[in-house]
Amino acid sequence: MNPQEVVIGIIGGGQLAKMSSQAARKLGFTVKVLDPTPGCPASAVAEQVIGSFKNPEDVEKFARSCDIITFDIEHVEVSPLLELQDKKIIPSPQVLSLIQNKLEQRKAYKRAGLPVPEFKEIKELSELERAIPCVQKSIKGGYDGRGTVVLKTKEDLSKALPLPSFIEELLDLEKELAVVVVRNEKEVATYDVVEMVFHPQGNLLDYLFCPAQIDEKISQMAKELAIEAVKAIEGFGLFGVELFLDKRGNLYINEIAPRPHNSGHHTIEACYTSQFEQHIRVITGLPLGSTKLLSPAVMINLLGEEGYYGKPIYEGLSEALSIPGVSVHIYGKKETFPLRKMGHVTILGETLEEALSKAKKVKSLLKVKGEVRK
Repeated sequence: MNPQEVVIGIIGGGQLAKMSSQAARKLGFTVKVLDPTPGCPASAVAEQVIGSFKNPEDVEKFARSCDIITFDIEHVEVSPLLELQDKKIIPSPQVLSLIQNKLEQRKAYKRAGLPVPEFKEIKELSELERAIPCVQKSIKGGYDGRGTVVLKTKEDLSKALPLPSFIEELLDLEKELAVVVVRNEKEVATYDVVEMVFHPQGNLLDYLFCPAQIDEKISQMAKELAIEAVKAIEGFGLFGVELFLDKRGNLYINEIAPRPHNSGHHTIEACYTSQFEQHIRVITGLPLGSTKLLSPAVMINLLGEEGYYGKPIYEGLSEALSIPGVSVHIYGKKETFPLRKMGHVTILGETLEEALSKAKKVKSLLKVKGEVRK
């Protein structure tokens, strides 16, 4: 193989495409991205084709111009990709189509005998009222906290999602975990389990740390369950598998992302092979790299501060970078708004306690504000 003769096409041009493109360029590949926003984050390191990943004509035309197609977002119009039998598309359009429907995704795990929270499709408001307390989720389209609401009392119905949707039982959670899984036709590997802490208002990832503070038995069970979840959907490629751990020590599958995942960003600095290089390896047929963790790590999402909009201002950047073991990744988004993912910070330490201590300082120093305050 001569990587310089291979064009990788990434549908979606956000931060995941940017970091995947950086990994691909290091290996010599040419990268193109399809995104509707001029100057999207990935355009800094890849050729951008302006077009919508929800427009069948745009998707088909883009895919035909590339040798290998992959994704930085799952909410893509898959119908034209199903017709392109001659193209290498990883993950497959069939897997992408299944994952787009979170209800069908859960049914697939249940058919495979894998543990998932009890769930039920809801079509009428009266059904939803009777199900409280529960977690309500959109069947399609939810991400980064959107499309999920916790309904504990009938007063919470004011924030209920449109119907039809589905509900899950409200688990007595101990921790939320994630495992990045990479799988080709011959090999499967996992990264170490991470423990995720979510933003109290936004219901999206605030920070994570690795290794997760769980015993070795649960860690091994989590890795095995993540692999089985990927196999249950016949997935090949790189996947972020989100898991629940309840207070009785039971593990459940939450959902799968068919692409590099927020829970794997720390791997750029903390592992032999980053999830982004691993993604490029698996889609191009190269051998999988080592997933070994080199250092305890914390990853903080840089989220837009409440009340700030417009051109971003990164306060405390110099101070944060003066701390040993701190790496800052700014995605290059042109505008901020509350809770928007504007970048991330990885903090390494000799011990997890040291990394967490430094991360606490970074969180107090580094803020994403904007030119406009409302």
